[in-house]
Amino acid sequence: MSVIVIVLGLMLAMMAAWGLQRAIGNAGCVDVVWSLALGGAGVAAGLMAPGPRGGVVALLAALWGLRLGGYILYRNWGHAEDSRYAALRSEWGGRFQARMFGFLQIQALAAAALAMSFIIAAHNPAPLGAQDALAAAVLLAGVAGGAIADGQLARFRRDPSHRGAICDAGLWRWSRHPNYFFEFLGWCCWPLLAIAPGYAWGWLALSAPALIYWFLVHVSGIPPLEAAMLRSRGELYRAYQARTHAFFPIPKRISR
Repeated sequence: MSVIVIVLGLMLAMMAAWGLQRAIGNAGCVDVVWSLALGGAGVAAGLMAPGPRGGVVALLAALWGLRLGGYILYRNWGHAEDSRYAALRSEWGGRFQARMFGFLQIQALAAAALAMSFIIAAHNPAPLGAQDALAAAVLLAGVAGGAIADGQLARFRRDPSHRGAICDAGLWRWSRHPNYFFEFLGWCCWPLLAIAPGYAWGWLALSAPALIYWFLVHVSGIPPLEAAMLRSRGELYRAYQARTHAFFPIPKRISR
């Protein structure tokens, strides 16, 4: 029952997102709705599960969803449409709204696939212990690291002397997308909450970080964002690509 409720809820949330973006003429709002809806799915999964672990799942999912959704809302408020959606609007032309509706339902299904890890973790019958504390620490590290990376980028962009430049400070000196890396790190908490001796379903929670990695690195994260940066920054961004790893925050490559 919880699976059906969560899937239907996510589909309805993305229908509402479609209506909102159509009304305001800015599709960037759908990322806010997606984050809050997925966090809400985690809360629902936790509250519908028996035992204290359900409460842990609900709390951690709420923290994740509110942090990410709140940040995206703050970042987009009063600004032009996100370059990824502006590119789709240009590419799809007069079919934009029809295709956007289907696109957002695909996002709902992707969120549902991720939400399965909430359900699996919440129904882990093992008693709470050190592994759960580690899981909470991993999610908190992911949330904190993402917030730090987002804050560093925001401060860089607010400085007028950096107009047209590439952020190469703080965590951005180590990774071209440290916010994405910490997002991935946070999702590693769900297998830790789910995997336990005798609970075969727990291993399926490994799908959460695997899916997030695939989405961020190969689908909706890095590829369209870097394409937009190359269009706007050109050789300056190519030089940044050459000296900085895309995802994992590791030392710079040594120039030859």
